[in-house]
Amino acid sequence: MNEGQVANTEFAIFQEREVAKTWRTARREIDLAKPVLMGVLNITPDSFADGGRFFDQEAAVRRLEQLQEEGADIIDIGGESTRPGSLPVTEDEELERLAPVLEATGRLVDVPISVDTTKAGVAEAALAAGAEIINDISGLRFDPDIGELAAQSGAGLVLMHIRGRPRTMQEGIRYDDLLGEVVAELRESVTRALAAGCQRSQLVVDPGIGFGKTAEQNLVLLNELGRIGELGCPILIGPSRKSFIGKTLGLAVEDRLEATIAACVVGLLRGARIFRVHDVRPARRALDMAEAIINQVNGGEST
Repeated sequence: MNEGQVANTEFAIFQEREVAKTWRTARREIDLAKPVLMGVLNITPDSFADGGRFFDQEAAVRRLEQLQEEGADIIDIGGESTRPGSLPVTEDEELERLAPVLEATGRLVDVPISVDTTKAGVAEAALAAGAEIINDISGLRFDPDIGELAAQSGAGLVLMHIRGRPRTMQEGIRYDDLLGEVVAELRESVTRALAAGCQRSQLVVDPGIGFGKTAEQNLVLLNELGRIGELGCPILIGPSRKSFIGKTLGLAVEDRLEATIAACVVGLLRGARIFRVHDVRPARRALDMAEAIINQVNGGEST
């Protein structure tokens, strides 16, 4: 078998593992036939990636429109930092940060809105304001009521893998079988969601790049994403600007764009369909080009 045949076989394997062509949310079905870009909007004073640039409400509202203009298919809004070492905020404070931006979404953008929260009360308020996806970094471990809320509302639900809490998750990291344990713990989250009444078509899984993993472990997870595909759910990855890039290449946060794109493209080749990024426009171009090449390799027609 020559190199081209090997490449074709690998692409075919990942395509065969692609579980769903769509992702059902509270308001629509999102087409997963092409890479889906989830633009990040952190309304926090201490985000690791943007340093609180959008904590100001007017700046956050302007960023909403900009993310859509840059090609975001989804906008993920969060009011609580989950960077390593971060402290939790109260539900009231999180809602106070989110409310003005959520109010503006219906007027300014028409792409699906995701709320990045681990609190059922915050998620419920966001859904009432028009959000249609819940992005739970705890995989239903911090507040199991999110599962029932997603089931009742029909919201899309992202189940992420994490070890510990954001404040302590990078302390004492140990896995005897990294891939096996991540898959098993994500499977527990999927089981919880289904037991709460969610449909599998609502669920997306995220291996939790940067959440309770070393830099080396993040590299392994990205290279072995096919194992996550065993869960039968579409895969989301969020490598954008994260510290594993800085530790691997010695780069400051503001210099991690190209490496983020590289991680996303490898993720695409390994089976990811949804990509949570800060820099939407360059990621959009890179992933669309990679997808065009893959389709051509597989005998697809160029467009």
